[in-house]
Amino acid sequence: MAENEVTTIENNVVVTLEYSLEVEGQQIDAGPIQFLHGHGNIIPGLEKEVEGMAIGEEKSVLVKAEDAYGSYDPDLEITIPLSSFPEDFNIELGRPMRLQDGEGHIFTGVAMAISDETVTMNLNHPLAGKDLLFKTKVTSLRPATDLEIEQGRLASACSGCSSGDCSDC
Repeated sequence: MAENEVTTIENNVVVTLEYSLEVEGQQIDAGPIQFLHGHGNIIPGLEKEVEGMAIGEEKSVLVKAEDAYGSYDPDLEITIPLSSFPEDFNIELGRPMRLQDGEGHIFTGVAMAISDETVTMNLNHPLAGKDLLFKTKVTSLRPATDLEIEQGRLASACSGCSSGDCSDC
């Protein structure tokens, strides 16, 4: 075995995982995902359950809401004055919208109700309060580069920036 060959998922390994995601019996997402293991780049419950898997190994993982996107928090349903939105801002009920607060923080909210003076927004993650069923298969593993380990994410991944090109993340 070569010195840098990786055989199982462990910290500082770049993982390529084929997956499908089911919520309440409905598949809502599927495809490959690549992440740096051990750095919180995927939800905690899934990261914990795939540790130790080998290339070609398949596993179904049920991640409880508290180990995924957390419990649904009714306190994250807030009312915002309509005047807080720019005049040309299109508010659509039930549609996720990227918003920015007065301090420049970007977040996502879903309008639940609109009146002449206010908008009731839900700031919970859309999967908050839901258990997630992942069907996974490990398709490749490789050692992370020093830069990836230092940054805690893949060099090509953009995590948490609001810029379109991610060069300044």
